[in-house]
Amino acid sequence: MSKAKVAILISGRGSNMAALVYAAKAADCPYEVVLVASNDPEAAGLDFARAEGIATFAHSHKGMKRAEFDAIIDAEIRKAGANYIALAGYMRLLSPEFVSGWENRMLNIHPSLLPKYKGLHTHERAIEAGDTHGGCSVHIVTAELDDGPVLGQTEVAIIPGDTPDDLAARVLIAEHQLYSRVLADWVNNEKQ
Repeated sequence: MSKAKVAILISGRGSNMAALVYAAKAADCPYEVVLVASNDPEAAGLDFARAEGIATFAHSHKGMKRAEFDAIIDAEIRKAGANYIALAGYMRLLSPEFVSGWENRMLNIHPSLLPKYKGLHTHERAIEAGDTHGGCSVHIVTAELDDGPVLGQTEVAIIPGDTPDDLAARVLIAEHQLYSRVLADWVNNEKQ
């Protein structure tokens, strides 16, 4: 059976992207990473992708309308032959046109137990609320921010005295494990 082709969008160091790339090296992994693209040409994750022999594309979004920029990224993703997109620390809101063009074929990893704490500052908000657990969620991307169906979650205990950075470090470990598992399951289910 042929492997699904995944494009990963990043904006920074790309640690979740790296976890997906390493998972894809397993012989039984149902996907391969065909492109890593970024809205920041200086994103550190691009160097990692190049070193791993993965095609990269970067273009600054500054001074561009959202739909105009998304059309450029979309064209590169399609040129790479990707069937699916994994957002991995991609810090841009996507245009409705882009989202609808990849409906049910785009996932995101989010650092909270959705539907709690959509958007930014999730760890700080969980601690301030007195929650006993934070965590991460993988969801299908829809036009609403962090609102698509959740495909998997991992709870991470909040330890008394935790700072948002402490919690973020532990949640990131959980993200690296959860995302590759959920992506593989999702791709396998979509192929059936």
